[in-house]
Amino acid sequence: MRKASRLFEIIQMLRLARQPLTAAVMAEALEVTVRSIYRDIAALQAMRVPIEGGRGIGYIMRPGFDLPPLMFSIEEVEAIVLSLALLERTGDEELKHAAKRVNQKIAGAVPLPLRQAMNRRALYAWGSAAEAPVSVDLGTVRRAIRDEQKLSLDYRDELGRATERTVRPIALIYYSQTTNIVAWCELRSAIRNFRSDRVEHCETADAYFKGEGDQLRGLWTAGWTERPHLLD
Repeated sequence: MRKASRLFEIIQMLRLARQPLTAAVMAEALEVTVRSIYRDIAALQAMRVPIEGGRGIGYIMRPGFDLPPLMFSIEEVEAIVLSLALLERTGDEELKHAAKRVNQKIAGAVPLPLRQAMNRRALYAWGSAAEAPVSVDLGTVRRAIRDEQKLSLDYRDELGRATERTVRPIALIYYSQTTNIVAWCELRSAIRNFRSDRVEHCETADAYFKGEGDQLRGLWTAGWTERPHLLD
């Protein structure tokens, strides 16, 4: 177990303990040496974590201490770092700005060892990035999905044919080239994928499909293996 993860586990054990825990008990639970526990306790105390006690008598956490609202293991931090890096490859400008804010909030909430892991910049997402679609705001689409609000689209298919669609958006698929809007199309009476770079105009309609979103997503995922890229 890495040190940052071990420090977190020690804090959790002390917070939940009803009586002092000896270094030997914690060492056995974490499968490390007693000497490692002594060093970890000293490191936590240096970070102002209110641990009291000593060798031979055990350790307790002073009442009132709590972990920050966000706490992760080192592997979870690395997963977050890579996920945020992958967002940089999408054409969703609003999500990319949100990713930067997430990084800052998490870095401000976690202990120093985890913050250092986030700032180390040792994990990268490589490859071409999708361009932001010109005529559709993906943030508007995401809000319509959450609110179960219909969208009105001016859409041009791969043959250049223009149509007007009223759709019930249920998901977004982010590819390296573009982003697909997955929606129930009222013109086709079926679920279709709409490439965002072929949308010429998009706005929310004054109509909703409340309570249908989960059912439509279930219908979509049930046919995913057979028709994953059913474009209109």
